[in-house]
Amino acid sequence: MSPELPLADDCQLHTGIQQFNQGDYYACHDTLEAIWMDASIAEQPFFQGILQLAVALHHLGNHNWRGMAILLGEGISRLTPFESHYRGVNVTDLLDCASAWLETAQQLGPEQVTLLAATLNQGSQAPAGSETTLTLPHWQIHYDREADQATD
Repeated sequence: MSPELPLADDCQLHTGIQQFNQGDYYACHDTLEAIWMDASIAEQPFFQGILQLAVALHHLGNHNWRGMAILLGEGISRLTPFESHYRGVNVTDLLDCASAWLETAQQLGPEQVTLLAATLNQGSQAPAGSETTLTLPHWQIHYDREADQATD
């Protein structure tokens, strides 16, 4: 069971997840950082983990392979201790997606950051005409707001 979030934080969490799912990763970071800073010590890693994934994808969009790889790893580490569904977020699916992207990034290396970034922008498939075929899970936080509120 999740501890209760103040109503304003619940709305911010919903907004942050929408921003993430729309690919507005920098805005998601800003939104979730406000929650993270005020969260209990036990919950801080949950919010920080999601915002680190968002910043990782922002770095990827800027072709910063190193920043992306580091923050994907840190986000995964912070989210791993949380149950399969926490605060309405399907953490298992999010971790599976992040792990697949991190593994692929490590296999491709920094030389292929452009391909990985193009894949992110193309909805998780390598762009047409690309020499390499990549199929990765689509970045989407599966969120059940009602389940989150039911645990309050």
